[in-house]
This record gives sequence, structure tokens and C-alpha cells, in this order.
Amino acid sequence: MSARRVLAVARRIAEGFRRDHRSLALLFIAPLFVTALLGWVLRGSVAGTIDLVVAGAPAALVDALESAAADPDLDVEVRIEAIDDADGARGAVRDGDADVALIVAGSGANVGLTIVTQGADPTTEGGQLGVVQALISGAAGALLPIPGARLPEISRETIYLSPDADQLDALAPVFLGIFAYFFVFILTGISFLRERVGGTLERLLATPVTRAEIVLGYSIGFSFFAAIQVVVLTLFILARVEVPALGPIPAFTIGLDVQTAGSPAIAFIVALLMAIGAVNLGIFLSTYARTELQIVQFIPLVILPQALLGGVFWPVERLPDVLQAIAHVLPVTYAVDALREVMIKGADFGSSVVQLDLAVLAGIAILFVVLGAGTIKREVA
Repeated sequence: MSARRVLAVARRIAEGFRRDHRSLALLFIAPLFVTALLGWVLRGSVAGTIDLVVAGAPAALVDALESAAADPDLDVEVRIEAIDDADGARGAVRDGDADVALIVAGSGANVGLTIVTQGADPTTEGGQLGVVQALISGAAGALLPIPGARLPEISRETIYLSPDADQLDALAPVFLGIFAYFFVFILTGISFLRERVGGTLERLLATPVTRAEIVLGYSIGFSFFAAIQVVVLTLFILARVEVPALGPIPAFTIGLDVQTAGSPAIAFIVALLMAIGAVNLGIFLSTYARTELQIVQFIPLVILPQALLGGVFWPVERLPDVLQAIAHVLPVTYAVDALREVMIKGADFGSSVVQLDLAVLAGIAILFVVLGAGTIKREVA
């Protein structure tokens, strides 16, 4: 082995990076950008408040809960509203007017407590549940007829998912949205780059075909395969196939078997619109790349910020105000919101939330068709 030849190869790689400013930016600036954004999100996130409605509770218990909520050692602000109707408390949680409902039934030694949450986000609601349980412990004196008596067992109820739902049930809509977006973006960006580098695009521009027709045609062609990918991903998330043992291969299952409260067809349409937007975004950004590596360089600048800000890991409402404004122009925000409405809450096309999300996703896809056509003109002119 020749040390001179090894060093020559290493020097060639170093010279390549020195000339490739985008790769240097990916190596040094992109990690700092993503880390700074993550730090901003984690440190600047608003702790938020918990809106608690209490139904069927005597005035003394409500006062005791409010006193416990005023404890300065409590890390979160709790706003308490007392109502008489248990169904009204459940409706408030269902409509999003309250985060948690505490329903008190009976009195004295026969008192029963039920905590109701939406069931759409097990992680967030687990924290809220802990806070409400702490308030109940702090108000034990107004709840128990005999000092020192044991607190009654607290039952749990959810509006949407089961109280036993795990993170997979809550994150399935996120998987469907973000994975379709990510992989379709990579596929389209690299494929369109090859069309341009190989000269196919220039030959098309020499024909009577307009730039808008070229972009729209490529978009439809790539969207066909994006649709197939979304179908496969949707089936894998929602279905479950038992494969029997085959010789030395033990039995196994294919699919996650996640239950959806809404129509799988509507969830597919949302994910498809998301994927079509990723197709057009890939076409648009690929015109600024010279190599496949440069397509990959867009991931920490385009995909990761959307994963951090689009409601994938934490609610958009908990982000700092500036980041909330940015989140509301990102397609992932609307796709994840629509998929959660459909798959967890059972919403359909009659839902104003779903209608808005679909309209925004369609508008973003059209916007990138227009931008892509304009970019091609600048690229080859």
C-alpha cells in the first residue's frame, strides 16, 4: 500500500469539498441551523394552560380545586370552570373548548370521579392527567367526608381514541403525512435533476411545448408513482396480514393495523395532495441543484424544519409566536392536522378544518407548479 497514493485520493476529496460550497454549508451551517431551531423550539415553547371543566361538583370542591391550582409550585396554569351537566363537560372537551373534564358523581363515601380527555394525543394528555390528579389530591379535604380517608378510584374516559391507546395510534397520521412527503420529495428531485442533466429537458424546450406544460406533465407523471407510494403506505399503516409459518420461517405479520375513526379514502386524498405538493416542490428545488448530493442537501433546510414546526412532535400552539407564524405556511402543518382530524376524530369532507387543510394543500401544489415553470425559464435562458 502506497501512502502517497492514499494521500492523493484524500487530497482529491478535500479539493472537491473546497470547490463545492454547498457541501461545505451542509457540513457546517446546516447542523447549526437545525440545532438552533430545535433549541429555539424547546426553550421557547409556551408551557400553555390547561382548561379544566368540572361537572357535578359541589362549590366547596370547586373552590378547593381553584386553591390547589393557585399553588406557585404548579408548573402550568390551570383555568377551572364549573358546569352542572356531565354531557356538557364531554361536549366542551370534544369541541376543543376545554382540555380536560372532571366529572363528579355521587357524594360522600360513594363519590365517583371520571377524568375525560380527547384521546387524540396520549403524550400531552398524560401530562394534563397528572396535573388534574395533583389538583384532586390537593382538594382532598373538600372531597372526602372523613379526614385521612382514601381518595376514590379515578376512572379515565376519552372522546376519540381508547384510554389504552399507545403512541402508534396517535402518530399514525404523522407517519402517513411526513413519510410520503419526504420520500416523494427525494424521488422527484433526483429524477427531475437527471432529466435536466441528461439533456432531456433542453430537448423538450426546443419543441413547441411550453414550460408550464412541461412542469405540469412532469408533475402528473411523478404524481402517478407518488399515488402508488401513498396507497402502499396507507395500506401498511391501516391493514394487518397474518403470514403463516413457511418451513423454517416462523409466522409473522405485515402491517401496523392502526384503526382509523374516519374514512381511509379521505385520509388517502389528504396524503395524496401532500405527496403532489412534494412532487412540485422537488421539481422546483431541483433546478437549483447540479448533483444528486445537492438534492440531499435540501433535506435539513426543507424537510427537517417542517418536521420540527409542523405539529409532528408537539402542538403548533406551543411554539413561540414567530415559529407559529412560520408553521402556518408549511404544508406539513396542514397535512398532519387534516390526517389527525380524519383518522383520530372521524372528520369527513363536511368538516371546516378538513376543507381548509385540503384547500391549502391544493393551493401549495399549484403554487409550486407556477414557481417551477418560472424557474425552468431562468435556468435555461
